[in-house]
Amino acid sequence: MQTNRECSTLAFMQPQKVRYVVYEQDGAFVAQCLDVDVASEGDTEGDAVANLREALELYFDAEAPMMTPSRAVRFGELVIHA
Repeated sequence: MQTNRECSTLAFMQPQKVRYVVYEQDGAFVAQCLDVDVASEGDTEGDAVANLREALELYFDAEAPMMTPSRAVRFGELVIHA
């Protein structure tokens, strides 16, 4: 049976779509979220992504009930003369 606190938290939970990148570093795979400042690692790409999912769920759970990314990410291009 769920408590009132759990029910009220679940009412605010919405699926969050986040972007991530995975890369190899020092013999491990790193999965880094591009939308919030959360990253994780694992022995394989799949492990890194699974660990990132868990870390993001904990991150957003701590943010409840707001459940929105803490910062916006902007991409851009630079032209350099080298």
